[in-house]
Amino acid sequence: MTRKYRILAINPGSTSTKIALFDNFKKLFDDSIAHTYEELSVFASVQDQLEFRTEVVEQAMVERGFAMEDVDAFSGRGGGLVSVASGVYTVTDLVCAHASTEVGGMQHPAQLASQICKKYADKYGKLAFIVNPPDTDEFCDIARITGIKGLYRESHLHALNQKETALRFCDERGLKYKDVNLILCHIGGGTSITAHHKGKMIDSNDIIKGSGPMSPNRAGDLPYVSVIDMAYSGEYTKKELLHKLNTNGGLMDYFGTQDIRDVLKLIRNGDEFAQTVLDGMVYQIAKYVGSMAAALRGQVDAIILTGGISNNEEFTVRLIKYIDWISEIEVMPGEFEMEALAAGAVRVLRGKLKAKEYTGIPVWTGFANENK
Repeated sequence: MTRKYRILAINPGSTSTKIALFDNFKKLFDDSIAHTYEELSVFASVQDQLEFRTEVVEQAMVERGFAMEDVDAFSGRGGGLVSVASGVYTVTDLVCAHASTEVGGMQHPAQLASQICKKYADKYGKLAFIVNPPDTDEFCDIARITGIKGLYRESHLHALNQKETALRFCDERGLKYKDVNLILCHIGGGTSITAHHKGKMIDSNDIIKGSGPMSPNRAGDLPYVSVIDMAYSGEYTKKELLHKLNTNGGLMDYFGTQDIRDVLKLIRNGDEFAQTVLDGMVYQIAKYVGSMAAALRGQVDAIILTGGISNNEEFTVRLIKYIDWISEIEVMPGEFEMEALAAGAVRVLRGKLKAKEYTGIPVWTGFANENK
C-alpha cells in the first residue's frame, strides 16, 4: 500500500496568501486568503510581512479543522534567491537567509514562502521544500544578451505553473516533455511568455525586473528614455516608481482595476478607449508569442494558454486570432501551482526524486570569454 503523505502548500502573492492541503496528490482543501491594501500598507517591506503571513496560514488551518502536527512536509513557492536549476530544494538556513535579504534583487511576497515553511518545519519537526522557484534559470546564452555589456537578461518567470502545466499537457497527449517544443503563456496579474525547448525554458520575459507585455498590474516594456525621465522628474521616489511599474501599472493604471472582467464590462458599455487598451494588451502578448516562436526556430508543437485570465473566453478568443497560425493552441486555464508544490514534495518523500541542495552559487555567473 502506498504511504499517504500530508503536504501543506504555501504560496504568498501580492494581494493574497494561497494555501492548500493534500494527502499525496488528493487535495483536501485550498484557500486564497485576501489581504487588503490597508492590511499590507502598515509594513515597510515585503520581508516585514513574514510574521503576519505565517499567522494567517496557521489560522486558516485551525479554521478548517486540520492540525499542523499532522503535516509531513511544508512546500512553498520560493523566491528571492540566486538563479537555480529547476527542481525541488530542501529549505535550509541559507535559503531563508538569501530569501530574507532578497539576494535575487527584487522584493516579492514569494520570498516569504521558504521562510514560512522553515518556521513550521522547525516547530513541528517536519520537512520543508521549495519547488521550481521564480529564480529557476534554464536560459540559453544568446537569450541573455542585451545592448549593454555587463547588463544581461535574467530568468524570472512563473516557473512553477509553467513546468507543471507543460508536464500535464504532455501526460494527456502521451508525449515526453523533453521531446517537444512548447510556448507557455501564463496570463495573470503578471504575464510570462516562455519558450520551452525539449524540457528547458530557454527564453522568456522577466516578470520581476520588468519586461514583456503589459498585464493587469504591470507596465511591461516601456521606452527606456521615458522611464529615465520619470525617474529624474522629482515626482517619484525609487520605491514609488517601482510600485507604479510593477504593482500599479497596466490595466490598474488605466482603469483603477486589475480585474479583466471590469474592463470587458466597460467595453460592452461602449467605452472605445477601454477597447483600444485591451486590444493593445492582447497585441503585446501575441507579439511575445511570436518572438518565442522565433526562439524555437518555428518548430512549435503547441501553444498553451494558462493563468487566471485564460479562464476568460472573451480574452482568449481575441488572443487566439493573432497566434493560431503558429501552431495548435491548448487552453489550460487557471494555475496548477499548488498541485505542483504538493507533487514535488511527494515525489521526494517517496524517493522518486532527490531534493537538491541550494548552494547560493548562481547557475549562470557570466560569459567566460567576456573580457578577452
